Amino acid sequence: MKKLSVIIITFNEERNIRRCIESVRDIADEIVVVDSMSTDSTEEICNTLGVRFFSQKWLGYSEQKNFANSLASNDWILSIDADEALSEELKKSITELKKRDFDEHNVFCLNRLTNYCGHWIRHCGWYPDRKIRIWNRNVGKWKGEIHETIEFTTETKDNLLRGDMLHYSFNTPEDFEKQMTKFALMRGKHYFMKGRRNAGLNIIFSPIYAFIKHYIFQLGFLDGADGLHICRITAKTTKLKYKTLKELTDKDK
Repeated sequence: MKKLSVIIITFNEERNIRRCIESVRDIADEIVVVDSMSTDSTEEICNTLGVRFFSQKWLGYSEQKNFANSLASNDWILSIDADEALSEELKKSITELKKRDFDEHNVFCLNRLTNYCGHWIRHCGWYPDRKIRIWNRNVGKWKGEIHETIEFTTETKDNLLRGDMLHYSFNTPEDFEKQMTKFALMRGKHYFMKGRRNAGLNIIFSPIYAFIKHYIFQLGFLDGADGLHICRITAKTTKLKYKTLKELTDKDK
């Protein structure tokens, strides 16, 4: 049977971490938590749940996760965020997976279902939010500082597991707008640092396209009032991304 290390990075996750750890306990051969100096009760909760707990100053999203992977006792890892949890069906799929014979060319994808203010969102382009989360750490590392992805050193074959990874991300609309604003500012700065200088008509047309794409083409209207709010904030922060790029470009002239 394959042995699986579950890897979690945390910062002030006392609201979520117990649910996350308890959801993976039955399928994990070990649970590794790397915390970036939380000031709440995250460490205390983790220590009561028998995980391997480490403290590490923040290195950036990718480097923090790669550091956590390096601490695993097993080569096969499941990467999960503190605000995520495994559905019962997904736990069964992973239990069966561990009994199978497969090599490092196989990677395993999970469908992520996000909870927004107490409701599961199945449209707006949010579901299925397919993520590679189980792989052999010897052939893949995290790359990128915004919406990090896994870069593999060999050809891989994607395998989709049944069940959902449940994402408890936003408790209030304000939480969502705050996070989207944070990432929009980061993305605008990232564009500028990469040498992009022309926001152009993207400031006008990209927000309109974003709203139409998510609300109409990706059926966000079927998620009711939540879908409308999600699509409006997505459009608003799309504009902010290009506005940030323009402001940085103007200052650089």
